[in-house]
Amino acid sequence: MATALCPGSFDPVTNGHLDIIERTARYFDEVIVAVIRNPQKTEAMFTLDEREEMLRELTSHLENVRILSFAGLLVDFAHEHGADAIVKGLRAVSDFDYELQMAQMNQNLSGIDTFFISTNPKYSFLASSLVREVARFGGDVSSMVPPVVMKRLAERFDELKG
Repeated sequence: MATALCPGSFDPVTNGHLDIIERTARYFDEVIVAVIRNPQKTEAMFTLDEREEMLRELTSHLENVRILSFAGLLVDFAHEHGADAIVKGLRAVSDFDYELQMAQMNQNLSGIDTFFISTNPKYSFLASSLVREVARFGGDVSSMVPPVVMKRLAERFDELKG
């Protein structure tokens, strides 16, 4: 049984993230969506629990997908859960430069290979940080995130205003 990890901060989950998860689920027996708060990114908009909850709801139609969170090295988490591969979506060449280095490091540390899936062109401009920024200033992100995420973003920014 082949298991893949789809790691990310998912803050918030975008339609691009879901596309990669759904496509990965077609090719692997099990997919673990591994949620982390990336220490290199700015303060999280949603807690780990909130992100996990949204992902569980959004992937409930995929029987072979589990949502887990982790801290530490991805390769340690992969070994702990018997993962055979890491799957990452690539939006642009700039993503590839960074992701290739990470893939090579992960392979060197653990022997785990990384598979890259090119992002659907209609989602190629999406980044969680851009979605947060547009939503923060009242822009319409409804075509960029699922309705449940749109609702959560609106609620979060209402909380911050009030």
